[in-house]
Amino acid sequence: MTLRIAWGITGCGDYLKESLEIIKALSKEHNLEVKVFLSQAGEMVIKWYKLYGELKASFPKTYTEKSPNIPFLVGDLQLGRYDFLLIMPSTSNTVAKIAAGISDTLLTNAVAQAMKAKVPVYIFPADQRRGDITTDLPGGKKLTLTMRDVDIEAVEKLRKMNGITVLGHPNEIRELILSHMKKS
Repeated sequence: MTLRIAWGITGCGDYLKESLEIIKALSKEHNLEVKVFLSQAGEMVIKWYKLYGELKASFPKTYTEKSPNIPFLVGDLQLGRYDFLLIMPSTSNTVAKIAAGISDTLLTNAVAQAMKAKVPVYIFPADQRRGDITTDLPGGKKLTLTMRDVDIEAVEKLRKMNGITVLGHPNEIRELILSHMKKS
């Protein structure tokens, strides 16, 4: 049986390239059906990192947010057309909205509706540990960012929400896919 995944990408550049590489590899290894849903900022950032062509070549079914309901991802989630929803990587903005119950974008609305329909949601927030992180910018330069307490608190709220699993690293999706495949 083919595992069907709705993969949401927000405007987060941290771990973006790694996330794409991991999902591409897993898709080939396990013949996954992956549809990609880009937030408006997600499309901007993936183009900024010059990964858009690679994303479209690997996942031709890639859609960009026009509104909270266009494309109509929530309908397909509610009808059980996906085994799970993956948001990876996620910005602190998306995490904060989900933690606060705000569903005013394509991906925050998808998370809310997936939870209501009992479709598992997996989220990798880049900003989840106190202290500094070093990230790669387009062109290979490094940037050190200091995590804000408010962002860490929002991730902690997500960890307590039924139906959401917070991933500590994009590599964790590998075990989750294998686990879902065993259930199928």
